[in-house]
Amino acid sequence: MSETGVSLDVTSVDPDPFAQFQLWFDEARPLMHEPEAVVLATATQNGMPSARMVLLRLHDGRSFGWYSNYESRKGDELAANAHAALLWYCEPLGRQIRVEGDVEKMSPLVSDAYFATRARASQLGARASDQSRPLESRAALEERVDELRNDYEGRDVPRPDYWGGYRLTPSRFEFWQHRDDRLHDRVIYLLEDSTWRRERQSP
Repeated sequence: MSETGVSLDVTSVDPDPFAQFQLWFDEARPLMHEPEAVVLATATQNGMPSARMVLLRLHDGRSFGWYSNYESRKGDELAANAHAALLWYCEPLGRQIRVEGDVEKMSPLVSDAYFATRARASQLGARASDQSRPLESRAALEERVDELRNDYEGRDVPRPDYWGGYRLTPSRFEFWQHRDDRLHDRVIYLLEDSTWRRERQSP
C-alpha cells in the first residue's frame, strides 16, 4: 500500500459524494480483480452486528444497491432494523469509502429485470438455497439444484418471491486515504437539510 500523491481534503473532493465515489471507483477498477465487492454490515433490533461481502450492483447518484435472499440472516436483520453500512476498500490505492444510511427493498419489477440477466446456474441456485438455514449436506443442495434444472428445462427460471434487491440511501459518507505516517486523511460528508456538509476528521 502506498500514498497516491493526490491530496484529499474538503477543498479537493467533489461537493457531491456520489461523484467522488464514482471518481475513486473508476480509478480503482483497472487495479482490482473484483471492484464491486463491498462489506455489508447489518444489525439486529438489539444492535448485535454482523458483516459479510456482497457485490455492489447499483450506484446511481442517489443510492447503492445489492441483491440477496430476503430470508437470509442479513434479510432478517434488515427487516427488523432497516439501517446498514457499506465498506468499499481499494488496497492498491490505499483507499476506503464508508457509506451509512437507511435500506429498503427494490421494487419487484427492478428485481425481476436484474434476475433475468443472471446466469442460469445462479438463477437455479437462488431458488435452491434456503440461505442461512441449516443444510444437511452439500449433496442435498446439489440434488435440489438438479431437480430444479429438470423442472425448468426449456423455460425461464422465475425469480423467487424471497429473493431481490436492496437499496441503501446514504446519510453519511467517509472517504479515507492512507498516509505512510499513519496520519491518514479522512473526509466526511453529512446530509443536513438535503445538503451535503463536508468536514475533515482526525485519523
